Amino acid sequence: MPKRFLVLQHATWTGPGLYLQQAAKHLKVEFKMAKVWRQNIPDPTEFDGLIVLGGRLEEHKTTLPSLEMEKSIIRQAITADRPYLGIGLGHHLLAEVQGAKIGKNYCTSIGFVDGYLTKAGREHPAFKDLPSTISLFKWHDHAVLEPLPKSLSILATSVECQVEAISVPNRPHIIGVQFINHAGDLADVEQYWQKDGQWVNSLGGKYVNPAELLKNARNIHKQMAHQFEVFFRNFVSMC
Repeated sequence: MPKRFLVLQHATWTGPGLYLQQAAKHLKVEFKMAKVWRQNIPDPTEFDGLIVLGGRLEEHKTTLPSLEMEKSIIRQAITADRPYLGIGLGHHLLAEVQGAKIGKNYCTSIGFVDGYLTKAGREHPAFKDLPSTISLFKWHDHAVLEPLPKSLSILATSVECQVEAISVPNRPHIIGVQFINHAGDLADVEQYWQKDGQWVNSLGGKYVNPAELLKNARNIHKQMAHQFEVFFRNFVSMC
């Protein structure tokens, strides 16, 4: 029987992304999509795992009153020991549920950067068969802030963000990632810029050249698609 995951989506253009859809198809994983801005969220314990996608925390705190409900559902899933993958906003919500703080990152992180696995990350099953330096697609100005509570360990870091990935110690199937590699395909990157480029331009600080952004997406396509599929396969193997 194929594994079934409940997937929470926060905006029309921040969906599962091509790489996540491709990986799910290859692994025969089924998704039940829940668009949280317009529908009730199903019981996560009826699924093999919970995936919470991205969005901007500071925006959704005012536009999506469902965030407190989401955190309650995440707590429910963790209490039931269901596998959890938080991406972007989903990463932030996992961190908050575990007692960490979210705030402005020390820099705006948009585009492609190198990420570095920590010792805990190199030993974590989610990153099995991946190099210690991996490519990350980033789209945020908030982050999980240090120091982290003992209920979380840092799995990856970068020059643009200290906390790129987290997990609950001794529960490797509960993981959050700041980077959005599931949406690193050229078509997804184009959509992010079309839908959210105005926000990026409003931030100041780091200048983002859209032509360079799309060029990087093209150049890194094969590597990022492969690395994400390995990562997602590793996650599913823990479910």
